[in-house]
Amino acid sequence: MKVRHSIKSAKTRDKDCKVVRRKGRIYIINKKNPRMKARQG
Repeated sequence: MKVRHSIKSAKTRDKDCKVVRRKGRIYIINKKNPRMKARQG
C-alpha cells in the first residue's frame, strides 16, 4: 500500500478504484487490481 499526498492522482489510475474513509484516513481500494491500494493521512 502506498501512502500518497494526493489521493486524486491515485484514483484516476484505474476505473475500478473506490475511495473509502476509515478512522480519519482516506483509502483507495480496488477489488480487480489490488496493487492500486493507497492511503492518505
